[in-house]
Amino acid sequence: MADRTTSSTTISAGRPEVMAVIADFPTYPDWAGQVKSAEVLTTDGDGRPETVRFVLDAGMISDTYTLGYAWQGDDGVSWKVVEPGKMVSDLRGSYRLADTGSGTEVTYELTVDLSVPMIGLVKRKAEKVIVDTALKGLKKRVEGR
Repeated sequence: MADRTTSSTTISAGRPEVMAVIADFPTYPDWAGQVKSAEVLTTDGDGRPETVRFVLDAGMISDTYTLGYAWQGDDGVSWKVVEPGKMVSDLRGSYRLADTGSGTEVTYELTVDLSVPMIGLVKRKAEKVIVDTALKGLKKRVEGR
């Protein structure tokens, strides 16, 4: 498994409000930059998305793949590839949420493995762009509700 890219931000809202936006996959194209579409395929017993098909266009990384999700209430969610794409052979990540007293600290961790050769520096830069864009978009989306 490749190196992980991790970043955090603080959002002026409670964990339930932040998690509601994270779980609303059909709206990802509105705020998660590189996500062109996100279709919920199945849900778990609590009604949260369990498998989601994504179409991603992150410059050098463009693909369609399906992720499986494991929810930890409003404390976090993790995911991994359940159906790889043509480029994305593995993708694992998580959002971890923690109360700060003035809001919620959100930590996003992402690891991407590709089936096509790519210089490590370029791949890490693409991961960082995905993570940073998602956190900024999440913050703006939650605080703008």
